[in-house]
Amino acid sequence: MSVIYVLLAISVVVAIIFFGAFIISVKSGQYDDSYTPSVRMLFEDELVKDTTKDKTAPTNKTESNN
Repeated sequence: MSVIYVLLAISVVVAIIFFGAFIISVKSGQYDDSYTPSVRMLFEDELVKDTTKDKTAPTNKTESNN
């Protein structure tokens, strides 16, 4: 039964070590994407619908007086 407690303690220590390594790698920029921004201009632009010119939307009459 005491082997279970030892294995549990070892697994918690290993989990803390991996979590610490993950936090350090995130803070150092290991997971930053440096490739995509440089090739973003080569991709096709997607069409974006303009929702501001919707004729069913109510208009504000006070803004038209300016």
